[in-house]
Amino acid sequence: MADWGPVFMAVLLFVLLSPGLLFQLPARGRFIEFGNLQTSGASIFVHSLIYFVLIAIFLLAVRVHVYLG
Repeated sequence: MADWGPVFMAVLLFVLLSPGLLFQLPARGRFIEFGNLQTSGASIFVHSLIYFVLIAIFLLAVRVHVYLG
């Protein structure tokens, strides 16, 4: 059986943390904006740091596992 937990967590976090899709941190005019569908280099950097921290927590500390079959 293959462990699909890391795959599902990575895809889910990637979609949720795409800069400008749900929120953008830091935004162009304010600190945070919601649903503006624009991005910047600083926003990409911040969102990738948040992604790395959350994926490390979920995969190393919580040990999310999903077995199909």
